Amino acid sequence: MILETTAGEVRLAANLKWMYTELPFEQRFEAAAESGFTGVEFASPYELPAARIRALLDESGLSQVLINTPAGAKDSRTSMGAACVPGAREEFRAGVAAALDYAAVLGTPVVHVMAGLRPDEVEPDLAFATYVANIGWAAEQAQASGVRIVLEAINKRDQPRYGLASMETAAAVAEAVGPATVGVLFDVYHAQVDRGNVIERFERLLPRVGHIQIADNPGRGEPGTGEIAFDRVLARIAASTYTGWIGCEYGPIAGTADGLRWTERITA
Repeated sequence: MILETTAGEVRLAANLKWMYTELPFEQRFEAAAESGFTGVEFASPYELPAARIRALLDESGLSQVLINTPAGAKDSRTSMGAACVPGAREEFRAGVAAALDYAAVLGTPVVHVMAGLRPDEVEPDLAFATYVANIGWAAEQAQASGVRIVLEAINKRDQPRYGLASMETAAAVAEAVGPATVGVLFDVYHAQVDRGNVIERFERLLPRVGHIQIADNPGRGEPGTGEIAFDRVLARIAASTYTGWIGCEYGPIAGTADGLRWTERITA
């Protein structure tokens, strides 16, 4: 979906984990296409064979723009990823390999490598050192496959033990281990909850931004349901050198179709 702002166009992708939840998962592809989306993203494609997802994309004329590395079992030490978890190196590496395999079949250019939660008994310095070492290894694998990996910081209100402290830390890690291959996932919702100053921070991090996601705050609903000035934020993105997709990673407040009316208000 192309969205016109006062400063130019941006490309929106539907997040099929958060949107069209009124429908069974496999029906969400066609629903997104009927709404005007040409790109989709979702965290975990691993519940279906890659060939099946490829078929769903082709049938709907969609591009898969982003996937995550796999998460571990619910309530496990790696339930939100394994990158920062000492002792989980083999699980982490197997997950990166699986993500790159899926990305190759789906034609996905960007993989979000999940940091995971720091176990209670693990010191922050050890968890972070584990994270940096694992991201360095993942960068080498991604470079060989032509995929860019991105790092996302989750705000500490929602996930106080998440292994990546901030977007600024993500940018520093990307710079240290492989800036040509590793970038920042700039999530506007998490940026607003964590310190705010969304536009200023976007401009500062722009050289490292590899993907963008949006949701409003509070509530994580569609733009226009909270406090974020999305007309200004999206116009600034449109005016920048960023040419990638913007994933709509929000939970529609009153259904997906009604929620998409925010795009009309932005262009009005």
